[in-house]
Amino acid sequence: MANPRILDELGAKVSELLASSPAKDIEKNAKALLASGFSKLDLVTREEFEVQKEVLIRTREKLTELEHRVARLEAELASRPPAAGV
Repeated sequence: MANPRILDELGAKVSELLASSPAKDIEKNAKALLASGFSKLDLVTREEFEVQKEVLIRTREKLTELEHRVARLEAELASRPPAAGV
């Protein structure tokens, strides 16, 4: 059976080789390119999106409430007799 220390050393060497391989450079360059492209776009973070989503939900609820209130007031005005002399 192989010595665990030899396996650890072998794993470390493989990791070192992969870290300095061209594939790692390509990955870093691709990430940098994508980050650069995303920075030029007008994007928001997930947190900002969620905050705005909650604001929109509350705004819609308030709008619905106000629409119902206006409808009740309009119905109330329609049911009143016309004012004399107007």
